[in-house]
Amino acid sequence: MCLKLGFIGGGISSSIGRVHFVASQLDNHWNVVSGFFSRDQKINKDTSELWGIDKSRTYNSLEEFIVSESERIDAVVILTPAPRHKKDILRIMDAGIPIICEKPMTSSLDEALLIKEKAKGKNNLLSVTYNYSGYPMVRELRSLVEKGKLGKIHRIDLEMPQEGFIRINPTTGKLNKPKEWRLSDGDIPTICLDLGIHLHHLANFLTGEEPTHVMSKFSNSLVYENIVDDAMLWLKYDSGLTGSFWMSKVALGSRNGLKIRLYGTKASATWEQTDSENLLVCYKDGSRVSVDRSTKALSCGEYRYNRYTVGHPAGFIEAFANLYNDLYDVIRIKSLAHKHNSPYVYGINHSVAGMRLFSAAKQSNDQGCWVKV
Repeated sequence: MCLKLGFIGGGISSSIGRVHFVASQLDNHWNVVSGFFSRDQKINKDTSELWGIDKSRTYNSLEEFIVSESERIDAVVILTPAPRHKKDILRIMDAGIPIICEKPMTSSLDEALLIKEKAKGKNNLLSVTYNYSGYPMVRELRSLVEKGKLGKIHRIDLEMPQEGFIRINPTTGKLNKPKEWRLSDGDIPTICLDLGIHLHHLANFLTGEEPTHVMSKFSNSLVYENIVDDAMLWLKYDSGLTGSFWMSKVALGSRNGLKIRLYGTKASATWEQTDSENLLVCYKDGSRVSVDRSTKALSCGEYRYNRYTVGHPAGFIEAFANLYNDLYDVIRIKSLAHKHNSPYVYGINHSVAGMRLFSAAKQSNDQGCWVKV
């Protein structure tokens, strides 16, 4: 059974929109049938034509979309800029349509708490996508942790350096200017909403824990004034686990340097997105083992993670497709009036926890001390 999907935002001027469109189609579980893709009428029309959407199901406002589509689709994907998420989510939630929202769910803790309150008593799903936990080897690492293969985890370090704010266009010699909404900080610095939210998700995805205290240092390189473009967080957890997050938009040479390092009493593990097919595990006897999809594995050997044979790398799009597979299963279950128990689908409470962390991190930076989350 193929489920029907509508898009809000994500037109052809949006790189993440195309990713969601392609990923949702990859395993023939979803069909994008309608959308309000852009407030720019030309982009809206061009997107509809490119993706083969019927003209009668291409809308010029969110209200038009909801009135016509609320009983005709199985879920809606919100792909508008983060500052618009709260308004879009609340309106669609009132219409009772299951929601798949590109991260972050909101731009502030207050907005996240408002959505949590408004969701009480409502039955429609609200899921937020964090695509990096869709990588097969990240799921393999989670399985290793759950099975105790690394022992007790005592430290986790995650980093996500990028160069987007400082790299120049080789043709023009000028900076590649980011989208305007990325150049303004609110209650929580935008870099935390753009990059940090992934690190918070991965830390929780792998350990099942939330930090209790944070110390942070936010920096600005003066490429763009009055915006945080580099951030460092140090974390403490109730279990004794410690950790760190580093994120940057001014790390020259790092296109997307996502890296996970996990340290346990029996073994450690390292995974990097630039070498996403391999997970390095180091043991106490000095042995170092590289695990990939051909290894006798706990998770990554599953059929859905092997659309093609080992040696032909799975990547970013496939990781998103894995999330759409999870969402397909969950929404089918929800349609039967059952609660879902997917370990891979995250919703409101997880987003609220992320907002709490980065709100506390902002306070820590301002006060120069450890802050309770």
